[in-house]
Amino acid sequence: MLNFVGRGSAHTCDGKTRRDFLQVGSLGVAGLSLAEYIEAKELGQVADGHDERSCIMIFNLGAPSQLDTFDMKPDAPLEVRGPFKAISTSCGNYQLSEILPKHAAISEHIALVRSCHHTGAAVHDAGWQMMQTGRQFAGGVNSPHAGSVVSYLKGRRTDLPPFVVLPETMGRGGGNLPNGQAGGFLGKAHDPFALMADPSKPDFKVPDLLPPENLGEVRIARRRKLRDLVDATVKDFESTENAAMMGRNFEAAYRLMTSTQAREAFDLTKEPQSVRERYGMNRFGQCCLLSRRLVEAGVRFVTINSFLTVFDEITWDIHGSKPFTSIEGMRDIVAPMYDQGYSALIEDLHQRGLLKNTMVCNLAEFGRTPKVNPAGGRDHWPQCFTVGFAGGGVKGGQTVGASDPIGGVPADRPVQPGDVLATIFHSMGLKLDSHLPGPAGRPFPLVDFGYREIHELF
Repeated sequence: MLNFVGRGSAHTCDGKTRRDFLQVGSLGVAGLSLAEYIEAKELGQVADGHDERSCIMIFNLGAPSQLDTFDMKPDAPLEVRGPFKAISTSCGNYQLSEILPKHAAISEHIALVRSCHHTGAAVHDAGWQMMQTGRQFAGGVNSPHAGSVVSYLKGRRTDLPPFVVLPETMGRGGGNLPNGQAGGFLGKAHDPFALMADPSKPDFKVPDLLPPENLGEVRIARRRKLRDLVDATVKDFESTENAAMMGRNFEAAYRLMTSTQAREAFDLTKEPQSVRERYGMNRFGQCCLLSRRLVEAGVRFVTINSFLTVFDEITWDIHGSKPFTSIEGMRDIVAPMYDQGYSALIEDLHQRGLLKNTMVCNLAEFGRTPKVNPAGGRDHWPQCFTVGFAGGGVKGGQTVGASDPIGGVPADRPVQPGDVLATIFHSMGLKLDSHLPGPAGRPFPLVDFGYREIHELF
């Protein structure tokens, strides 16, 4: 956690120490300087004309059943098709489940990719890694989240961080693996800014964003001068790369903490009550609303975790028996909440003219088994699932790829996690043949060989 007023020292990699006026190593909001962004453009890593693009990644922890939501099989046997009916959509080009009626009403904005699959283990956190970074972690190398890559290559636009996670980063997934929601080998400077609060609560505030009430700006300025004085006493420290990074982190934290723009962007009381209710007065719905406010204020990349973990709460993880969710729980609790919040976000972005430059992608770690299990649920299934895209240059109202008659494997146009990440990067204007500074200083490809954007979407 960020500590603005802590005592003690901050240690650098080379063992040097300085007093911490602001202990900001975990904030991860520095982003690129203007000079670094210009350099990235000169190196051909960022395309012209895409600086206005943003991305909202909705990550559906627990993994929705493709057969009960986005890839209905009405002609399949009951044990495959499940209990829900397929309904028509406004675009007329595909059907959805009856538990997503608001999705059906805005389908002209939504493109579905029904042939996604991956070869990772059928455990949640393995899928979290692959679908958010395009890679499975191996050999001690943690790849960066897509938002961290955007943070590194494009940096901040405003006082706000370039990459934000709502409401907080994922918890454990059962495999004891890193979840993929961090800067990885790009470093903590490109970790997301995590809200760490529930925006649906009446007393909602953003921890670590604004100074404590007893810490005035005069005192902050005094501590800033103290930090500069301590820096000056450490011989040659300011000439090191560590000092430059700590300095950028400090400046970013100070800028965020004292920014009127940041305070207003996170202030949901600025919204009419009718708008808040349209999104749903629950954690997911208010995170969707907050994501629109953040994009509107200049944040480049927002990830919304629909749930925080697959344990101890009702999620998309519909194994059917306790402590997991039943199909009925998905129908009565999860789907209505998700349907309301997502549809409100898409409509709001469209009405405000933001959707054309904001990609909203709906991802999950895998799908669910083609056959209903004995408990009346469905189990983990990486072999085939559906992901969705809207905005950011995507042509809505279409499907790309197809699954077989039981939704078990791709039957047409197979898509892998690397293709999904390439699609996001393409929308954001990143050159797919770019390289990142990888472990040990070796160039690391932005997208692994063979993966490209899903070109049919554009």
